[in-house]
Amino acid sequence: MAAALRDILEASRRIVFFGGAGVSTESGIPDFRSADGLYAGGGTARFSPEEVLSRSFFLRYPEEFYAFHRAHILHPEAEPNPAHRALAALERDGKLAAVVTQNIDGLHQRAGSKRVLELHGSVHRNYCQDCERRFGLETILGSTGVPRCPCGGVIRPDVVLYEEPLDTDVITEAVTEIARADTLIVGGTSLVVYPAAGLVHHFSGENLVLINREATPLDRRATLVIRAPIGQTLAPFAQDTT
Repeated sequence: MAAALRDILEASRRIVFFGGAGVSTESGIPDFRSADGLYAGGGTARFSPEEVLSRSFFLRYPEEFYAFHRAHILHPEAEPNPAHRALAALERDGKLAAVVTQNIDGLHQRAGSKRVLELHGSVHRNYCQDCERRFGLETILGSTGVPRCPCGGVIRPDVVLYEEPLDTDVITEAVTEIARADTLIVGGTSLVVYPAAGLVHHFSGENLVLINREATPLDRRATLVIRAPIGQTLAPFAQDTT
């Protein structure tokens, strides 16, 4: 499998990577839907994780939202794993045109990737709902309860919650990059969450590579399917990004 993947990468001129929560599990960040994922662990005593991570819940119960957010969503100690570093190396080498990610942890950027399209936003960006002043993750980590702006407004993370649409501009950019790619690598996602998963259907290039522990709806279309952890799979392609 490693040799087949290397052959595809060496022959590719414009690679795009589309990734999900499984990309960051080897950095210690749990995914959502696996047996030991976030959703399996339950939400609060009264609400499921899906309810807690919704727009209506945030507006109605911001204190409970932030208690869950700090306990389960924020992982400031996490470090990029070999998958993140390999993708950054491919970008530096002029092979990788873009990373399209469903993750909100910012680890691709930490590893050195420059062209990252974040479909669901980022916990590293936060803003006041009243005056729109911007805040970094350190503001949330350094606060208790509901973080507030100096103007008095409630600060919220710049992430897409349930009941909210994806950013149209980001989707447009992602579709453009995927459509232009000659190789699409899909990793760490079972491609069941829409509308994000639907973006891969815009790919019409030469090689579709799927790296995921579980089967996906696109396995039959793939040039190469690898059933292994993505960090382990991409580790041979990682280089020092310091």
